[in-house]
Amino acid sequence: MSKRTRTRETLFTAALELFDERGYEATTVAEIARRAGVTEMTFFRHFPSKDAVLVDDPYDPLIADAIVAADPALPALAAVTAGVRDAWASVPPPAAAAVRERLRIVAGSPALRGALARNSRATEQAIAEALRCRGVASRPAVVVAAAAVAALNGALLDWAAVEGDESLGDAILGALAALDGAS
Repeated sequence: MSKRTRTRETLFTAALELFDERGYEATTVAEIARRAGVTEMTFFRHFPSKDAVLVDDPYDPLIADAIVAADPALPALAAVTAGVRDAWASVPPPAAAAVRERLRIVAGSPALRGALARNSRATEQAIAEALRCRGVASRPAVVVAAAAVAALNGALLDWAAVEGDESLGDAILGALAALDGAS
């Protein structure tokens, strides 16, 4: 593991610990950096903002590429669900406990729900652009992208709120199955 990756993980862990201890709003970037043993400048080299620790989504380009590469005969929504499935299958699953904790913190903070909405908007735009690359008209592309992101966010927030044995992957695949009309 590279030094950069280790530092980012240390910052992430320090942030989650402090958010758990003090709450998101009461925790400062300076405190996160101090807990991680780095400077605030180092924090900002890894995360553009405090909320980015919890809501950044590195998967948008991967999802968009998978949607573009999906079977050309698929209608827009089916191409999105196939693309998201393919993208999910191509990455190692993140630690479920950390994702569940992040989502619980996000759900409990109005400021973070706003950040999640902004991040979701970026994901919607990436999906809509991928659909336009497939020849889907702009308005249907925007509608399908918004529906897919809303379904995924709803499933993930519900998964985070409920203790259980369901895996993160099962929550994602369940949302996609619902969009496909399988449930």
